[in-house]
Amino acid sequence: MVSSSHEALHRIFQQEPGLFARVARNLGVAFPPPVSASELSTDLTETRPLERRVDTLLRMDTEDGSFVLAVESQSQPSPHKPASWAYYLSHVYAKYRVPPVLLVVCPDRKTAAWAAQQFDIGPRQWPSLTLRPLVLGPDDLPVIDSPDEAARDIPLTILSAALHRCEPEADAILNALAKALKGLSADDENTAGTFIELMEQGLGTTQAADLWRHLMAVDLSFFQSQTAQQLRAEGEARGEARGQAKAVLVLLGHRGVEVSEEDRERIIGCGDPDVLDLWLTRALTATSTAEIFASAGEAGLAD
Repeated sequence: MVSSSHEALHRIFQQEPGLFARVARNLGVAFPPPVSASELSTDLTETRPLERRVDTLLRMDTEDGSFVLAVESQSQPSPHKPASWAYYLSHVYAKYRVPPVLLVVCPDRKTAAWAAQQFDIGPRQWPSLTLRPLVLGPDDLPVIDSPDEAARDIPLTILSAALHRCEPEADAILNALAKALKGLSADDENTAGTFIELMEQGLGTTQAADLWRHLMAVDLSFFQSQTAQQLRAEGEARGEARGQAKAVLVLLGHRGVEVSEEDRERIIGCGDPDVLDLWLTRALTATSTAEIFASAGEAGLAD
């Protein structure tokens, strides 16, 4: 299940494709800024019933040529991911005949260190493929805590806050970002709304997310349009859903039901109150998370 914070770490590149060239400099790799960028289908499904989807896929056209950028948001190490990434790149190259680049965005240092490895695919004596992703982690972006600096590159500031969300510097970044957004003109309100939503998603369930909601309620209360009001209403609904999700986790913990990190992300990332109500009811008697997530038919068989 995809979590909200997962979405923000790759969607920011959809919102601002030129951000890739800017962050790549922090990784010691020089890519020219795109002259144009167009979104490609993220569906890499084969003709047989096997679905594979990359998080974000962009064709980047520059003065030095074109390449396809695949952005993956990775929250924890996974032994199965390198094979999937190699498939993505091979498939993209075969389909578009344009050189592919893989950027893996990681919100913690442990995952970033794991993803930064060189992955050899094939026998030890002769690996057939070598996977070398570009990896962006907390140490690869500066802490942007100046409103002026934040205003110069709001997408970069959002990404900086998302990657430093569990660190003490997060509060300063968010305060700088809120002031930068406040400086946008009325004509930029729709863009500001997108940035506000991406930032909230990127902070996940951290303490920084609570600060961001407070800043949005106070510092950006001047947004009075229908769009802004809708965003605030959606924020309140997401807050209610988070409360339901936490109740499910507390109940499972109290009953001694083991919850993996992946299951925890799925519960926290769910924004549907009806689904969460169902999960909360099941948590009263479930002995495993599989019973929590079972479909209606499977639940009937279990009964």
